Amino acid sequence: MSKKPTAAGAMPATVRKTRCAIYTRKSVDEGTAQEYNSLDAQRDACDAYIESQRLEGWLALRDRYDDHGFSGGTLERPALRRLLADIEAGRVDVVVVYKIDRLSRALMDFAKLVEVFDRHGVTFVSVTQSFNTTTLMGRLTLNILLSFAQFEREVIGERIRDKFAASRARGMWMGGKVPLGYHVRERKLVVNEAEAATVRMIFERFVEIGSATRLAEALRDEGVTSKTGAAIDKGYLYRVLSNRTYLGEAPHKGTVHRGEHQAIVPRDLWDRVHAVLQESPRVRANQNRAQSPALLRGLIFGIDGRALSPTHTVRRGRQYRYYVSQSVLKGGVPADPSIVRRIAAAEIEAVVMAQVRALIRQPEVIVGTWQAARAEAPDLTEDEVREALEQFEPMWDELFPGEQARIVQALVERVTVGPTGADIRLRVEGLAGLVRDLRPTAGWRDAA
Repeated sequence: MSKKPTAAGAMPATVRKTRCAIYTRKSVDEGTAQEYNSLDAQRDACDAYIESQRLEGWLALRDRYDDHGFSGGTLERPALRRLLADIEAGRVDVVVVYKIDRLSRALMDFAKLVEVFDRHGVTFVSVTQSFNTTTLMGRLTLNILLSFAQFEREVIGERIRDKFAASRARGMWMGGKVPLGYHVRERKLVVNEAEAATVRMIFERFVEIGSATRLAEALRDEGVTSKTGAAIDKGYLYRVLSNRTYLGEAPHKGTVHRGEHQAIVPRDLWDRVHAVLQESPRVRANQNRAQSPALLRGLIFGIDGRALSPTHTVRRGRQYRYYVSQSVLKGGVPADPSIVRRIAAAEIEAVVMAQVRALIRQPEVIVGTWQAARAEAPDLTEDEVREALEQFEPMWDELFPGEQARIVQALVERVTVGPTGADIRLRVEGLAGLVRDLRPTAGWRDAA
Protein backbone atom coordinates (compact mmCIF):
# COMPACT_ATOMS: atom_id res chain seq x y z
CA MET A 1 0.00 0.00 0.00
CA SER A 2 1.53 3.27 -1.11
CA LYS A 3 1.78 6.32 1.21
CA LYS A 4 -0.36 9.29 0.44
CA PRO A 5 1.86 12.13 -0.79
CA THR A 6 2.04 15.24 1.40
CA ALA A 7 1.52 18.76 0.14
CA ALA A 8 4.63 20.83 -0.48
CA GLY A 9 5.90 22.31 2.80
CA ALA A 10 3.44 20.31 4.89
CA MET A 11 4.65 18.42 7.94
CA PRO A 12 4.35 14.60 7.89
CA ALA A 13 1.81 13.41 10.44
CA THR A 14 4.35 11.11 12.13
CA VAL A 15 6.89 13.87 12.85
CA ARG A 16 6.93 15.11 16.49
CA LYS A 17 6.31 18.83 16.83
CA THR A 18 9.18 20.85 18.28
CA ARG A 19 8.09 24.16 19.83
CA CYS A 20 10.61 26.90 19.14
CA ALA A 21 10.85 30.16 21.10
CA ILE A 22 12.63 33.02 19.35
CA TYR A 23 14.48 35.38 21.70
CA THR A 24 15.75 38.78 20.52
CA ARG A 25 17.54 41.57 22.36
CA LYS A 26 18.78 45.07 21.57
CA SER A 27 21.08 46.71 24.11
CA VAL A 28 20.12 50.33 23.40
CA ASP A 29 16.79 52.02 22.74
CA GLU A 30 17.92 53.67 19.52
CA GLY A 31 16.08 52.30 16.54
CA THR A 32 13.45 50.28 18.39
CA ALA A 33 10.72 52.67 17.29
CA GLN A 34 11.49 52.19 13.62
CA GLU A 35 9.21 50.03 11.53
CA TYR A 36 12.04 47.59 10.77
CA ASN A 37 14.82 47.46 13.36
CA SER A 38 17.46 45.00 14.49
CA LEU A 39 14.92 43.11 16.59
CA ASP A 40 12.88 42.49 13.46
CA ALA A 41 16.01 41.42 11.58
CA GLN A 42 16.90 38.96 14.34
CA ARG A 43 13.36 37.54 14.35
CA ASP A 44 13.25 37.19 10.53
CA ALA A 45 16.53 35.27 10.51
CA CYS A 46 15.32 32.98 13.29
CA ASP A 47 11.96 32.43 11.57
CA ALA A 48 13.75 31.47 8.35
CA TYR A 49 15.94 29.00 10.22
CA ILE A 50 12.93 27.38 11.91
CA GLU A 51 11.15 27.18 8.57
CA SER A 52 14.16 25.35 7.14
CA GLN A 53 13.67 22.74 9.85
CA ARG A 54 9.95 22.42 9.30
CA LEU A 55 10.21 18.87 7.99
CA GLU A 56 11.88 17.99 11.32
CA GLY A 57 8.78 19.19 13.13
CA TRP A 58 10.01 22.67 14.13
CA LEU A 59 7.29 25.29 14.71
CA ALA A 60 7.80 28.89 15.91
CA LEU A 61 5.71 29.85 18.95
CA ARG A 62 3.47 32.88 18.51
CA ASP A 63 4.68 34.49 21.77
CA ARG A 64 7.36 37.12 21.22
CA TYR A 65 10.31 37.32 23.59
CA ASP A 66 11.82 40.70 22.71
CA ASP A 67 13.92 42.78 25.14
CA HIS A 68 14.19 46.40 23.99
CA GLY A 69 17.14 48.35 25.41
CA PHE A 70 18.51 45.79 27.89
CA SER A 71 22.17 44.91 28.41
CA GLY A 72 23.39 41.37 27.88
CA GLY A 73 25.40 41.65 31.10
CA THR A 74 22.38 40.94 33.30
CA LEU A 75 19.66 38.31 33.44
CA GLU A 76 17.14 40.79 34.82
CA ARG A 77 15.27 41.31 31.54
CA PRO A 78 11.47 41.03 31.35
CA ALA A 79 11.21 39.00 28.14
CA LEU A 80 14.02 36.66 29.24
CA ARG A 81 12.35 36.10 32.61
CA ARG A 82 9.09 35.32 30.80
CA LEU A 83 10.92 32.89 28.49
CA LEU A 84 12.48 31.08 31.47
CA ALA A 85 9.07 30.84 33.13
CA ASP A 86 7.62 29.24 29.97
CA ILE A 87 10.56 26.82 29.83
CA GLU A 88 9.97 25.76 33.40
CA ALA A 89 6.26 25.34 32.60
CA GLY A 90 7.17 22.92 29.77
CA ARG A 91 5.97 25.13 26.89
CA VAL A 92 9.29 25.35 25.00
CA ASP A 93 11.51 22.70 23.32
CA VAL A 94 14.11 24.86 21.53
CA VAL A 95 15.39 28.40 22.15
CA VAL A 96 16.47 30.08 18.91
CA VAL A 97 18.57 33.24 18.82
CA TYR A 98 20.32 35.16 16.06
CA LYS A 99 23.62 35.23 17.94
CA ILE A 100 24.80 33.89 21.30
CA ASP A 101 25.48 37.27 22.88
CA ARG A 102 21.82 38.20 22.32
CA LEU A 103 21.06 35.78 25.13
CA SER A 104 23.98 36.69 27.40
CA ARG A 105 27.40 38.32 27.28
CA ALA A 106 28.49 36.92 30.65
CA LEU A 107 29.89 33.41 30.80
CA MET A 108 28.62 32.70 34.31
CA ASP A 109 25.12 33.96 33.44
CA PHE A 110 25.00 31.84 30.32
CA ALA A 111 26.12 28.79 32.29
CA LYS A 112 23.09 29.34 34.55
CA LEU A 113 20.80 29.52 31.52
CA VAL A 114 22.25 26.32 30.07
CA GLU A 115 21.59 24.58 33.39
CA VAL A 116 17.92 25.64 33.18
CA PHE A 117 17.73 24.45 29.55
CA ASP A 118 19.27 21.06 30.39
CA ARG A 119 17.05 20.58 33.41
CA HIS A 120 13.96 20.94 31.25
CA GLY A 121 15.29 19.17 28.12
CA VAL A 122 15.48 22.37 26.07
CA THR A 123 18.00 22.75 23.22
CA PHE A 124 19.71 26.05 22.42
CA VAL A 125 20.41 27.06 18.80
CA SER A 126 22.25 30.05 17.38
CA VAL A 127 21.33 30.85 13.78
CA THR A 128 24.71 32.38 12.88
CA GLN A 129 26.82 30.07 15.08
CA SER A 130 25.36 26.65 14.39
CA PHE A 131 25.82 24.19 17.23
CA ASN A 132 23.79 22.18 19.73
CA THR A 133 24.24 22.53 23.48
CA THR A 134 23.35 18.89 24.11
CA THR A 135 26.73 17.76 22.72
CA LEU A 136 30.16 18.12 24.36
CA MET A 137 31.59 19.82 21.27
CA GLY A 138 28.70 22.24 21.25
CA ARG A 139 29.35 23.13 24.91
CA LEU A 140 33.07 23.62 24.26
CA THR A 141 32.42 25.88 21.27
CA LEU A 142 29.82 27.78 23.25
CA ASN A 143 32.18 28.44 26.14
CA ILE A 144 34.90 29.67 23.79
CA LEU A 145 32.56 32.07 22.03
CA LEU A 146 31.15 33.35 25.32
CA SER A 147 34.66 33.87 26.68
CA PHE A 148 35.42 36.19 23.75
CA ALA A 149 32.09 37.97 24.22
CA GLN A 150 32.85 38.51 27.89
CA PHE A 151 36.40 39.65 27.06
CA GLU A 152 34.97 42.27 24.70
CA ARG A 153 32.58 43.45 27.38
CA GLU A 154 35.37 43.74 29.95
CA VAL A 155 37.55 45.68 27.51
CA ILE A 156 34.71 48.15 26.98
CA GLY A 157 34.27 48.40 30.75
CA GLU A 158 37.98 49.04 31.20
CA ARG A 159 37.88 51.85 28.65
CA ILE A 160 34.98 53.44 30.52
CA ARG A 161 36.83 53.15 33.84
CA ASP A 162 39.97 54.68 32.30
CA LYS A 163 37.93 57.58 30.98
CA PHE A 164 36.32 58.04 34.39
CA ALA A 165 39.74 58.00 36.11
CA ALA A 166 41.13 60.54 33.64
CA SER A 167 38.17 62.86 34.23
CA ARG A 168 38.52 62.42 37.99
CA ALA A 169 42.24 63.25 37.73
CA ARG A 170 41.22 66.58 36.22
CA GLY A 171 39.04 67.18 39.28
CA MET A 172 35.74 66.81 37.47
CA TRP A 173 32.55 65.82 39.28
CA MET A 174 31.53 62.44 37.90
CA GLY A 175 28.11 62.15 39.46
CA GLY A 176 26.85 60.18 42.42
CA LYS A 177 25.39 61.29 45.74
CA VAL A 178 25.82 65.03 46.16
CA PRO A 179 27.53 65.83 49.51
CA LEU A 180 25.95 68.08 52.09
CA GLY A 181 27.17 71.62 51.38
CA TYR A 182 26.97 71.44 47.59
CA HIS A 183 24.49 71.26 44.75
CA VAL A 184 25.10 70.40 41.10
CA ARG A 185 24.92 72.98 38.34
CA GLU A 186 25.88 72.14 34.77
CA ARG A 187 27.49 68.89 35.97
CA LYS A 188 29.71 70.74 38.44
CA LEU A 189 29.66 71.00 42.26
CA VAL A 190 28.66 74.47 43.44
CA VAL A 191 28.74 75.55 47.10
CA ASN A 192 25.37 75.73 48.85
CA GLU A 193 26.13 78.42 51.42
CA ALA A 194 23.46 77.41 53.96
CA GLU A 195 24.53 73.76 53.93
CA ALA A 196 28.23 74.72 53.86
CA ALA A 197 27.73 76.58 57.15
CA THR A 198 26.27 73.38 58.65
CA VAL A 199 29.27 71.37 57.46
CA ARG A 200 31.75 73.81 59.02
CA MET A 201 29.72 73.82 62.24
CA ILE A 202 29.92 70.00 62.38
CA PHE A 203 33.72 70.08 61.99
CA GLU A 204 34.16 72.82 64.62
CA ARG A 205 31.90 71.21 67.20
CA PHE A 206 33.49 67.81 66.77
CA VAL A 207 36.86 69.35 67.70
CA GLU A 208 35.25 70.82 70.84
CA ILE A 209 33.31 67.70 71.90
CA GLY A 210 35.57 64.92 70.62
CA SER A 211 32.70 62.44 70.40
CA ALA A 212 30.59 61.69 67.32
CA THR A 213 27.95 60.05 69.52
CA ARG A 214 27.44 63.11 71.72
CA LEU A 215 27.59 65.46 68.74
CA ALA A 216 24.94 63.42 66.89
CA GLU A 217 22.68 63.54 69.95
CA ALA A 218 23.10 67.31 70.20
CA LEU A 219 22.40 67.84 66.49
CA ARG A 220 19.27 65.69 66.67
CA ASP A 221 18.05 67.72 69.66
CA GLU A 222 18.66 70.92 67.68
CA GLY A 223 16.80 69.59 64.63
CA VAL A 224 19.85 69.57 62.33
CA THR A 225 19.32 67.05 59.52
CA SER A 226 21.18 65.55 56.58
CA LYS A 227 20.75 66.72 52.98
CA THR A 228 17.74 64.41 52.59
CA GLY A 229 16.12 65.60 55.81
CA ALA A 230 17.00 62.45 57.76
CA ALA A 231 18.22 62.56 61.36
CA ILE A 232 22.00 62.69 61.73
CA ASP A 233 23.63 59.66 63.38
CA LYS A 234 27.21 58.80 64.27
CA GLY A 235 27.87 56.98 61.00
CA TYR A 236 26.73 59.97 58.97
CA LEU A 237 29.04 62.27 60.97
CA TYR A 238 32.04 60.03 60.33
CA ARG A 239 31.31 60.09 56.60
CA VAL A 240 31.09 63.90 56.62
CA LEU A 241 34.28 64.27 58.67
CA SER A 242 36.19 61.95 56.29
CA ASN A 243 34.94 63.40 52.98
CA ARG A 244 37.88 65.07 51.26
CA THR A 245 35.50 66.77 48.85
CA TYR A 246 35.16 69.46 51.55
CA LEU A 247 38.87 70.28 51.07
CA GLY A 248 38.27 70.99 47.38
CA GLU A 249 39.76 67.64 46.41
CA ALA A 250 38.61 64.80 44.17
CA PRO A 251 39.78 61.43 45.51
CA HIS A 252 39.74 58.37 43.25
CA LYS A 253 40.86 54.87 44.29
CA GLY A 254 43.29 56.10 46.93
CA THR A 255 44.70 58.96 44.85
CA VAL A 256 43.71 62.53 45.68
CA HIS A 257 43.40 65.10 42.88
CA ARG A 258 42.69 68.80 43.03
CA GLY A 259 38.99 69.32 42.31
CA GLU A 260 37.27 71.86 40.11
CA HIS A 261 34.94 72.79 42.98
CA GLN A 262 35.48 75.23 45.85
CA ALA A 263 36.55 73.97 49.30
CA ILE A 264 34.20 74.35 52.27
CA VAL A 265 36.45 73.37 55.19
CA PRO A 266 39.82 75.09 55.84
CA ARG A 267 42.86 72.80 55.95
CA ASP A 268 43.72 73.68 59.57
CA LEU A 269 40.20 72.74 60.74
CA TRP A 270 40.40 69.46 58.78
CA ASP A 271 43.76 68.67 60.40
CA ARG A 272 42.41 69.37 63.91
CA VAL A 273 39.42 67.07 63.31
CA HIS A 274 41.61 64.25 62.05
CA ALA A 275 44.04 64.65 64.93
CA VAL A 276 41.07 63.81 67.17
CA LEU A 277 39.92 60.96 64.91
CA GLN A 278 43.38 59.37 65.02
CA GLU A 279 42.99 58.76 68.74
CA SER A 280 41.43 55.41 69.61
CA PRO A 281 37.75 55.37 70.67
CA ARG A 282 38.88 54.20 74.11
CA VAL A 283 41.12 57.25 74.63
CA ARG A 284 38.40 59.62 73.48
CA ALA A 285 35.91 57.84 75.72
CA ASN A 286 38.16 58.35 78.75
CA GLN A 287 38.66 62.01 77.87
CA ASN A 288 34.91 62.55 77.67
CA ARG A 289 33.82 60.31 80.53
CA ALA A 290 33.71 63.14 83.06
CA GLN A 291 31.22 65.01 80.86
CA SER A 292 29.07 61.92 80.27
CA PRO A 293 26.11 60.64 82.31
CA ALA A 294 27.03 58.40 85.26
CA LEU A 295 26.68 54.73 84.26
CA LEU A 296 24.64 53.78 87.32
CA ARG A 297 22.44 56.86 87.62
CA GLY A 298 19.06 55.74 88.97
CA LEU A 299 20.23 52.13 89.33
CA ILE A 300 22.38 52.12 92.48
CA PHE A 301 20.88 51.92 95.99
CA GLY A 302 22.01 51.40 99.56
CA ILE A 303 20.76 48.56 101.75
CA ASP A 304 18.22 51.01 103.18
CA GLY A 305 16.56 51.12 99.75
CA ARG A 306 17.47 54.76 99.12
CA ALA A 307 19.23 55.76 95.91
CA LEU A 308 22.83 56.86 95.76
CA SER A 309 23.24 59.95 93.61
CA PRO A 310 26.20 60.76 91.33
CA THR A 311 28.34 63.73 92.27
CA HIS A 312 31.90 64.91 91.83
CA THR A 313 34.62 67.09 93.31
CA VAL A 314 37.59 68.81 91.68
CA ARG A 315 40.99 68.84 93.33
CA ARG A 316 44.11 70.32 91.70
CA GLY A 317 42.34 70.47 88.37
CA ARG A 318 41.33 66.79 88.43
CA GLN A 319 37.76 65.56 88.73
CA TYR A 320 36.76 62.74 91.08
CA ARG A 321 33.36 61.08 90.70
CA TYR A 322 31.32 59.44 93.49
CA TYR A 323 27.94 57.97 94.28
CA VAL A 324 26.72 59.45 97.57
CA SER A 325 23.85 58.48 99.89
CA GLN A 326 20.88 60.82 100.21
CA SER A 327 21.61 61.36 103.93
CA VAL A 328 25.09 62.69 103.19
CA LEU A 329 23.80 64.94 100.41
CA LYS A 330 21.34 66.44 102.87
CA GLY A 331 24.12 67.15 105.35
CA GLY A 332 23.50 64.24 107.71
CA VAL A 333 25.00 60.90 108.58
CA PRO A 334 23.19 57.56 108.07
CA ALA A 335 21.89 56.16 111.35
CA ASP A 336 22.95 52.65 110.36
CA PRO A 337 26.78 52.50 110.08
CA SER A 338 26.46 49.58 107.59
CA ILE A 339 24.87 51.91 105.06
CA VAL A 340 27.39 53.03 102.45
CA ARG A 341 27.79 56.81 102.64
CA ARG A 342 29.97 57.34 99.59
CA ILE A 343 31.64 55.12 97.01
CA ALA A 344 34.04 55.96 94.20
CA ALA A 345 32.13 55.88 90.91
CA ALA A 346 34.93 54.33 88.84
CA GLU A 347 35.38 51.59 91.44
CA ILE A 348 31.72 50.52 91.71
CA GLU A 349 31.18 50.83 87.94
CA ALA A 350 34.15 48.52 87.34
CA VAL A 351 32.78 46.03 89.89
CA VAL A 352 29.32 46.11 88.30
CA MET A 353 30.67 45.56 84.81
CA ALA A 354 32.91 42.72 86.02
CA GLN A 355 29.90 41.02 87.55
CA VAL A 356 27.84 41.61 84.41
CA ARG A 357 30.56 39.94 82.34
CA ALA A 358 30.61 36.99 84.73
CA LEU A 359 26.83 36.65 84.84
CA ILE A 360 26.30 36.63 81.08
CA ARG A 361 28.64 33.63 80.83
CA GLN A 362 26.44 31.56 83.18
CA PRO A 363 24.53 28.76 81.34
CA GLU A 364 21.22 29.60 83.01
CA VAL A 365 21.53 33.26 81.97
CA ILE A 366 22.36 32.25 78.38
CA VAL A 367 19.31 29.95 78.21
CA GLY A 368 17.04 32.60 79.76
CA THR A 369 18.31 35.21 77.30
CA TRP A 370 17.78 32.82 74.40
CA GLN A 371 14.18 32.16 75.44
CA ALA A 372 13.47 35.90 75.81
CA ALA A 373 15.13 36.80 72.49
CA ARG A 374 13.20 34.17 70.52
CA ALA A 375 10.00 36.18 71.02
CA GLU A 376 11.20 38.57 68.31
CA ALA A 377 13.76 36.32 66.58
CA PRO A 378 12.28 32.79 66.35
CA ASP A 379 15.18 31.52 64.24
CA LEU A 380 17.75 32.47 66.88
CA THR A 381 19.77 29.50 68.22
CA GLU A 382 21.30 29.03 71.65
CA ASP A 383 24.78 28.95 70.09
CA GLU A 384 24.14 32.32 68.43
CA VAL A 385 23.12 33.76 71.81
CA ARG A 386 26.30 32.42 73.43
CA GLU A 387 28.44 33.78 70.59
CA ALA A 388 26.76 37.21 70.74
CA LEU A 389 27.28 37.49 74.51
CA GLU A 390 30.93 36.52 74.09
CA GLN A 391 31.34 39.59 71.85
CA PHE A 392 30.20 41.88 74.66
CA GLU A 393 33.48 42.01 76.59
CA PRO A 394 35.87 43.01 73.76
CA MET A 395 33.27 45.43 72.41
CA TRP A 396 32.65 47.26 75.71
CA ASP A 397 35.90 49.25 75.98
CA GLU A 398 35.57 50.49 72.40
CA LEU A 399 32.25 52.26 73.07
CA PHE A 400 31.78 55.90 73.92
CA PRO A 401 30.50 56.71 77.44
CA GLY A 402 27.03 57.63 76.20
CA GLU A 403 26.74 54.25 74.48
CA GLN A 404 27.97 52.46 77.62
CA ALA A 405 25.41 54.28 79.75
CA ARG A 406 22.54 53.27 77.45
CA ILE A 407 23.64 49.63 77.54
CA VAL A 408 23.92 49.61 81.33
CA GLN A 409 20.45 51.15 81.63
CA ALA A 410 19.11 48.38 79.38
CA LEU A 411 20.97 45.49 81.07
CA VAL A 412 20.95 46.38 84.77
CA GLU A 413 17.74 46.50 86.79
CA ARG A 414 19.21 47.38 90.20
CA VAL A 415 22.52 47.53 92.07
CA THR A 416 22.43 47.32 95.86
CA VAL A 417 25.68 48.15 97.71
CA GLY A 418 26.42 47.19 101.27
CA PRO A 419 29.35 46.42 103.53
CA THR A 420 29.81 42.99 101.95
CA GLY A 421 29.78 44.11 98.33
CA ALA A 422 27.32 44.75 95.52
CA ASP A 423 24.23 42.74 94.54
CA ILE A 424 23.31 43.09 90.86
CA ARG A 425 20.04 42.21 89.15
CA LEU A 426 19.99 42.04 85.34
CA ARG A 427 17.14 42.62 82.92
CA VAL A 428 16.73 39.47 80.83
CA GLU A 429 14.81 41.42 78.19
CA GLY A 430 17.73 43.85 78.02
CA LEU A 431 20.11 40.98 77.39
CA ALA A 432 17.76 39.72 74.68
CA GLY A 433 17.89 43.10 72.94
CA LEU A 434 21.69 43.12 73.23
CA VAL A 435 21.86 39.69 71.59
CA ARG A 436 19.64 40.79 68.71
CA ASP A 437 21.90 43.80 68.13
CA LEU A 438 25.06 41.69 68.19
CA ARG A 439 23.87 39.10 65.68
CA PRO A 440 25.85 38.95 62.37
CA THR A 441 23.20 40.96 60.52
CA ALA A 442 23.67 43.92 62.85
CA GLY A 443 26.61 45.80 64.25
CA TRP A 444 27.32 47.99 67.20
CA ARG A 445 29.36 50.52 65.34
CA ASP A 446 28.62 52.56 62.26
CA ALA A 447 31.14 52.56 59.44
CA ALA A 448 33.54 55.42 59.85
